Amino acid sequence: MRNLNYDLKKLGDRDRDGSYATRCNRARMLSLMANQLYELGYRKLRVADLKGRHISALLERWRREEIAPGTIKNRMAALRWWADKIGKRGMMAKDNTAYGIPDRRYVSDRSKAKELDQSRLERIKDPYVRMSLELQRAFGLRREEAIKFSPTYADKGDHLRLKSSWTKGGKERLIPIRTESQRAVLNRAHQLAGRGALIPSDRNYIQHVKVYERHCAAVGLSKMHGLRHAYAQERYQELTGLQAPAAGGPSSRSLSPEQKTIDQEARLIISRELGHNREAITSVYLGR
Repeated sequence: MRNLNYDLKKLGDRDRDGSYATRCNRARMLSLMANQLYELGYRKLRVADLKGRHISALLERWRREEIAPGTIKNRMAALRWWADKIGKRGMMAKDNTAYGIPDRRYVSDRSKAKELDQSRLERIKDPYVRMSLELQRAFGLRREEAIKFSPTYADKGDHLRLKSSWTKGGKERLIPIRTESQRAVLNRAHQLAGRGALIPSDRNYIQHVKVYERHCAAVGLSKMHGLRHAYAQERYQELTGLQAPAAGGPSSRSLSPEQKTIDQEARLIISRELGHNREAITSVYLGR
């Protein structure tokens, strides 16, 4: 392993900020950047040597490669984390516009909603994986939330309470239990998990993520984040009486003033239930 890759791995092992998924994504991005810096000629770089010229070199390469603005912003967040951990927080501008990075495009041209294929679900042999997938669709949960889910902790009768250690950003959140089908999913989760989480006692979280990925791949299930899109669009129709724009419904600009008020209120509710707390992000799920 090259020196910089080794240094960054040790830095990540020492400073375990964020959820497991966040740490994995950050480690992957930092490893990629270490490799790219090596290819750019910075072959003796150590973790404490990061300077503005290295950031500029990476940005120039990403622009040449036409990397999407959203991806670049994610990589910049990882670079800021790196700079902060070596005591160089002030080296990087806080605003990405200082680097000429355009705003992320939130509006979706097409629906990314994905329904849970029951025939494929039934072919998954691991009951914990099946249960997590059902929870992802029923409540719009992220994968990590659905895997770490403990029914006895989360089920509060008329709503779910997601523990901060399960969620992206470490923020506890509430999701209403609205339908009989949701209650049926929860009842099955209680029966399977007992007083524990949806991870078998003989596995840890990392091991079970690999089991989840293997079982999904074996039956051809992919891009399961689309289950959150399906949940969001279902909630939008429930709250507004209209299909979401991404699902073929009317665009926001064509709504009446009264409908626009309802649209905004619905988007804020859905944003909170998905764990974003930003109205703008709903355009990814619902269109605009």
